[in-house]
Amino acid sequence: MTLQEFFHMGGYAVYVWSSYAIALVVLVANVVAPILQRRKLFVQLARRQRRERRES
Repeated sequence: MTLQEFFHMGGYAVYVWSSYAIALVVLVANVVAPILQRRKLFVQLARRQRRERRES
């Protein structure tokens, strides 16, 4: 089996490689989304804390 045959996947390359790409996008999103949400939460908490200090 040559490298070209491997990437061709017996004529199913479009389906196989697009499936891998979609799976990779989902996995990356599952890692990045919570990180961004956590960062946003910390910013909101910091704003709330500053606002409460000014009101006191």
